[in-house]
Amino acid sequence: MMKKILAKLSTGLVSLGMAGAALAAPAVEITQKQPLNVPAIIMFAIFVGMTLAITYWAASRTKTASDFYTAGGGITGFQNGLAMAGDYMSAATLLGLTAMVYTNGYDAYLFMIAFFVGWPIILFLMAERLRNLGKFTFADITSYRLDQGKVRTMAAIGSLTVVCFYLIVQMVGAGQLIKLLFGLDYHVAVIVVGALMVVYVTFGGMVATTWVQIIKACLLLFGGTVITVLAFSQFGFSFNTLAAKTIELHKLKDMLFAPGKLLQDPINAISLAMGLMFGLAGLPHILMRFFTVNNAKEARKSVLYAAGFVGFFFNVILLMGLCAIVIVGTNPEFFEGGTIGGKIIGGGNMVAMHLAKAVGGNLLLGFLAAVAFATILAVVSGLALAGASAISHDLYARVIKKGNVSEAQEIKVSKMASFGIGLIAVVLGIAFEKQNVAFMAALAFGIAAAGNFPVLFLSMYWKDLTTRGALAAGYGGLIAAVVLVVLSKSVWVTVFGYATPIFPYDQPALFAMPLAFLLGYVFSITDKSERAGKERAAFADQWVRAQTGFGADGAVSH
Repeated sequence: MMKKILAKLSTGLVSLGMAGAALAAPAVEITQKQPLNVPAIIMFAIFVGMTLAITYWAASRTKTASDFYTAGGGITGFQNGLAMAGDYMSAATLLGLTAMVYTNGYDAYLFMIAFFVGWPIILFLMAERLRNLGKFTFADITSYRLDQGKVRTMAAIGSLTVVCFYLIVQMVGAGQLIKLLFGLDYHVAVIVVGALMVVYVTFGGMVATTWVQIIKACLLLFGGTVITVLAFSQFGFSFNTLAAKTIELHKLKDMLFAPGKLLQDPINAISLAMGLMFGLAGLPHILMRFFTVNNAKEARKSVLYAAGFVGFFFNVILLMGLCAIVIVGTNPEFFEGGTIGGKIIGGGNMVAMHLAKAVGGNLLLGFLAAVAFATILAVVSGLALAGASAISHDLYARVIKKGNVSEAQEIKVSKMASFGIGLIAVVLGIAFEKQNVAFMAALAFGIAAAGNFPVLFLSMYWKDLTTRGALAAGYGGLIAAVVLVVLSKSVWVTVFGYATPIFPYDQPALFAMPLAFLLGYVFSITDKSERAGKERAAFADQWVRAQTGFGADGAVSH
């Protein structure tokens, strides 16, 4: 039965893609701005075919709730590290950070470092305990010795909020990217992404999602490395030669390799860095990956490998951006009207694509375009699975049914949730087509840093945390992060149109995260109830399991 359904879905998606190409044709003829990128379409079709085959194979292996949520815990540390890196390296990493290096130079590298230093935090503070204490979602850990219903509800709300905002960013990015590179209509691109996401998650679960992320990570690392080698070779593989050339040509001159706008306001810089660092440790689709390995040793290896891949890729992006200053910045082909220094065709985020074309022609451009699209598919699949697990495992199975539910029912609800999240993602992607979605990415990290991380950290390390304290920290951090972002320039000025922002900084983490910790502390130490005493006493058992893994399903610490 499932084979027939998958076959029909595959046929439907191919038909949808063909219809999209047909719909896009008249617009291409009229504007001549978005020619159909044939190599990209071919490579994209190969990738989709490959991943649908993986989903078909994964469907036969997905029998239990453990298979669906965590691939049965059978993923190795190396595989999980690649998948984790694939989950983290989004299209914004490839396109946005390359463009930032092209424009701001060293400032962009500081930005990447802030993104990167979240990995040691996860490695040393979280990886082992996450694997030993959790089963399917991070709510398993926050609610371990606390009120299951209340704390799981709070954690699920935080997870779904992050997932929804992240999905909007990815869906809008997918639509705009494919509109430019593939010649397809924006709405069609968004629908195709949503449909593929639902197929991967609904039928393949974590097994399919993991392998989609692994393939995408390999393609992204390979594509970026090839472009960098080809571009860097034009400078004799000498960084000094490259640096001298970029300083000579760039408008920032000597300031290209010095701290610039990012550090003009230290408070904003610190808040941004905190949001990116601790936000990573609170992203539900990243945290969920720790439950796919079978012990704490493999969990630690996962982070080590992921950090290695991400760190390597950030350095690749730095070189790509610097090479683009010389190769793209001096080529009139990549500027509107052929005027060097004018507006880049397709916008600033297309610098990486133009560099690919400059050093490898349409074939390499097509490959990178397909990889960028694959990147979005992998990220939205991970997000959808994290959202579906929050609904089915935390809200439905543990809060509504209070554990009295079969695995088959739970998986059924998760698949329905996946379909619903896919539908919501498509609707939101279309609704926000014209909006500036930069604030949503900041909000996602801000909520993760202020709403998820403090509760997760306190529940693992502080014996005096009570249910009342956890709820105050979780909801307080969540609300504070949302309110501060709404009052910031990103929303208050850019979206609402007011002259000046009420909150003067772009990132809420420096203010919302300490508030969450403070609320958790105050509301816990003032809780003298009988239940709070039992929760504090239960910490000893939790601490032993966190250190050893004994008692966790299939998890034995090494």
